[in-house]
Amino acid sequence: MDRRAFLQPTIAARRAAAPATGATRQLSSLREQASAYANQALPAPLSTTAALDAYAGPWGPDQAAHLLRRCLFGPTRGEIVAAAGSSLPAVLDQLLTVPAAPDPPVRVSATDTTGPIGQTWVGQPFDQTLEGVRRTSLRDWWLGQQLTQGTSLSEQMTLFWHNHFVVEFGNINSAGYGYEYVRLLRQYALGNIRQLAKDVTINPAMLRYLNGNQSVTGAPNENYGRELMELFTLGKGPLIGAGNYTTYTEADVQAAARVLTGWRDNAATAAGYFTASRHDTTTKQFSAAFGNAKITPNGAAEYQDLIDLLFRQPSTAAFLVRKLYRWFVYYVIDDQVESAIIQPLATLLVQSNYEVAPVLRQLLGSAHFFDVASVGCLIKSPLDFTVGVARQLELALPPAGSPVAQYGVWDYLYSLAYVQQQTLGDPPNVAGWAAYYQTPQFHELWINSVTLPRRNQTTDLLLGPGFTRNGFTYKADLVAWVQALPPATAQDPNLLIAEFVRLMVPINLTTNQLDFLKSALIPGLPDFEWTSEWTQFLATPTLIAKRNAVAGKLGAMARALAGLAEYQLS
Repeated sequence: MDRRAFLQPTIAARRAAAPATGATRQLSSLREQASAYANQALPAPLSTTAALDAYAGPWGPDQAAHLLRRCLFGPTRGEIVAAAGSSLPAVLDQLLTVPAAPDPPVRVSATDTTGPIGQTWVGQPFDQTLEGVRRTSLRDWWLGQQLTQGTSLSEQMTLFWHNHFVVEFGNINSAGYGYEYVRLLRQYALGNIRQLAKDVTINPAMLRYLNGNQSVTGAPNENYGRELMELFTLGKGPLIGAGNYTTYTEADVQAAARVLTGWRDNAATAAGYFTASRHDTTTKQFSAAFGNAKITPNGAAEYQDLIDLLFRQPSTAAFLVRKLYRWFVYYVIDDQVESAIIQPLATLLVQSNYEVAPVLRQLLGSAHFFDVASVGCLIKSPLDFTVGVARQLELALPPAGSPVAQYGVWDYLYSLAYVQQQTLGDPPNVAGWAAYYQTPQFHELWINSVTLPRRNQTTDLLLGPGFTRNGFTYKADLVAWVQALPPATAQDPNLLIAEFVRLMVPINLTTNQLDFLKSALIPGLPDFEWTSEWTQFLATPTLIAKRNAVAGKLGAMARALAGLAEYQLS
């Protein structure tokens, strides 16, 4: 397939040339079409001049919630309370601690008879008849890792790298390759970017996805070399000629393609391997953009020389930092942000030998990140939205000893994100999800006439009747959630609503909005009616009628809160 087709613009508004940062693209076949009411120009930048100085302001639930909303898929109340009771440096230490690798995905389909249910299929020979159920298992397992994450940035960064070093599971047609790809992203999620770039270059999923396995001396395939420069490292600088940019030229793409010849993928081992007879052994000459550097013949290690060359270019660090900034802070990068945030962090990234953790620590611990202008300025992605509501209100999963039921829940949540137009494992193209680069709309693309109703349906479902898969009903138990609050909070409708608001939205609601939520909880009734009803329930908690009465009111209020525009924000 032609994975460059997305570069062809189809409407006049997308024909503007990409800016010097190389951070935007004009797409031709987006599912995420921008609304007619979406931004036609970039909005104003964040109204802050706060820089990378260490944050020295107050530390409490509001600040902890802001940090965890950006770093986790929907922090729980317990996680926020624990973070607020700690310190910012200690919480950053926890977020940047690499967790143990999870167990691999398992068989949950009766059609896979190569082993028992609950045992992993990873490492088994490829079987086209089982590819569908194994790929489903892989995607569901991945969403399960997001849902059951600890207080670590690892899962959020695994998704970040998936959006950066893109592979589409549907294109590579190998769940085994897909697992090795995800395992690699998670391994380096908080580690060394340069080493990740080296390893992903010869990862079998990437070799197959961008045709590296077809690249041979005399007929080098340019797909991976081009994306490596344009999307994975350097980014596009200003255009200086046909196919030539300040950061790289068409001749550099051709030289890189020759460097990368000789690699193939092995389906039996789910690994890349090098064949010397297929490799171009000539010296590769690069342009003035690289200081006229040469890569001399170096066999199976030559691709590493190419990655090292790319990571010596100043534009690479800045390009990577811009992507991190847009993921964690905001999408508008003006001159002030470029000079005060991007460039210092790019310098830090180089000084840190391309370890990502020091950059994340400084960015997420900065006055800029905690400035009030940086709070609530992002629209949640579908995965943040869907996994987030499930985690925030602590929906109980089937026991680990019931993998079929557990994977069934994960599969349904995957489908909810899918209909909101974020398919885990299958970004729409090699550039990733348009919400992270498509100017001027960026993450406004997550909200449209198709996805907004789907979001509302998701929260109405999970905060209401729930869904049943394999005999297990997955739904919020709001009564149990409220019972875990301090008794004085649970019985006071105003304090109770404030607790839900503090958890679920990043910015303060108006008095009218709070009154609206109270009217959903106790329509037209005085405050003491809730206190009385809650007290009666606590006195007789086994009476179904009493539980259902408070559960219905809590559900109505929580669904009303999730229907507010503010709930779409992070």
